[in-house]
Amino acid sequence: MIKVFKFLSRINLKSIIFNFRYFPFKTAIKFPVLISSNVFLHKTKGRVIINAPIRTALIQIGYGAIGITDFKRSRAVWEVDGDVVFNGRAFIMHGCKINVFKNAELIFGDDFNMSTECAIVAAKKIVIGDHSGISWESLVMDTDFHHIADQTTGEVFNHPKEIIIGDNVWVGCKCTILKGAIIPSGSVVAANSMVTKKLDGENSIFGGNPMRVLKTGIKWWY
Repeated sequence: MIKVFKFLSRINLKSIIFNFRYFPFKTAIKFPVLISSNVFLHKTKGRVIINAPIRTALIQIGYGAIGITDFKRSRAVWEVDGDVVFNGRAFIMHGCKINVFKNAELIFGDDFNMSTECAIVAAKKIVIGDHSGISWESLVMDTDFHHIADQTTGEVFNHPKEIIIGDNVWVGCKCTILKGAIIPSGSVVAANSMVTKKLDGENSIFGGNPMRVLKTGIKWWY
């Protein structure tokens, strides 16, 4: 009975709006997605697809606390006009921003965790593998937003490029992952790093400026 009351206390209006907007009734009534009251549902268009057995609270957005960043607890934002795919459990903490453009795709692997005050912006395609995580105040963005063109020909040369983050990847705090980045499975991206290209070598620590391999043959877990 206590578990029932605890669950019902988390079914707020935003969770109701989100689930019944994106899912058929038989799925929505199970509330596979819980939305914190501190989440701003700025745009609820596009599609949310769950490729996993449906259960209550499989995906949670806007919850959690880690202490170090909670002093500036801000609103999370859901601004989606494209497709968001969840391939299993996902826990996205408070203050995170999810922005998916029309015709763009954002794919989360199973057992995904994202800490506070992060942002993901998908204008084309961002894929994150299973058992991967992103630490606080990091940015993942596959677009420059503004077009840059050749002065003579007028040809735009900074089009969005997809981002691929492999399985078992940990992105440290305050990292920036930009368009065209490919991070191999089993890797750690050191805090305050910027990734703008394909990184080579699984089970490695990447960091520094310019980006380089700091250590190979590693294994990490949380």
